[in-house]
Amino acid sequence: MHTRATTSAIAASALALGLTACATETTTTDSGINVISDGKLTICTSLPYEPFEFERGNEIVGFDMDLVKKIATENDLEPAIVVTGFEGIQSGQALNSGNCDIAAAGMTITEARANAIDFTDPYFDATQALLTKDEDLDSLEKLSGKSLGVMTGTTGEKYATENAPEDVTVKAFENLGLQTSAVKSGQIDAVIQDNGPLLDYAAKNDDTFVTAEFDTGEQYGFAVKKDANPELLAAANKVIADSRSDGSYDEIYATWFGERPASS
Repeated sequence: MHTRATTSAIAASALALGLTACATETTTTDSGINVISDGKLTICTSLPYEPFEFERGNEIVGFDMDLVKKIATENDLEPAIVVTGFEGIQSGQALNSGNCDIAAAGMTITEARANAIDFTDPYFDATQALLTKDEDLDSLEKLSGKSLGVMTGTTGEKYATENAPEDVTVKAFENLGLQTSAVKSGQIDAVIQDNGPLLDYAAKNDDTFVTAEFDTGEQYGFAVKKDANPELLAAANKVIADSRSDGSYDEIYATWFGERPASS
């Protein structure tokens, strides 16, 4: 839940779209889905959030990307990715301004967000976790008198605000990359973030550790503009359900997490 700087052509086009912020004009596919560009499903995402969405070469890849691209292809649309800020995604601004048709950004479904955007059915279970270089820091209480990095606008920030000791110095970062860099360089003692990307990071950086997970019962959903595109919402839900029943969800999951989900 995550984003910003990238040097790709995709990011440049995203910037141009963000600057114009033009009024939304849509075309309708044969199946009744409204899209902002004829023949395309335009997808807003926020980087970096590996392994859900991140840049590899000049391509945006990841678990979310594979699923949302499947939504596009199953509806005879070409996926087109726009990189933008997570705050604009979770607030609904990116969808309301016509920058994209659907958002895929490792985003937890919450009541507050659901007031601004329409979520698909859940497609991933998540929880909060701590990443640190000190294995003894295995709880929020152990961070008393220390520093904790959060990402602005995320459920991790909310959890830290509500549960960390009062003498923890909470520092806000714009994206996951800045959070993990701050831990690795010793600028902060720990970060709180969704467990998926932190476990992925720790597996690739042997001087960092996920020392605690907090059972917050979170679930991710894709998002479309509020009360504006029920056909796209239904189409996305159908692909999510079909992918679970036909096994393709498990295959995508194994690609990015190294194993099939425990529930399969």
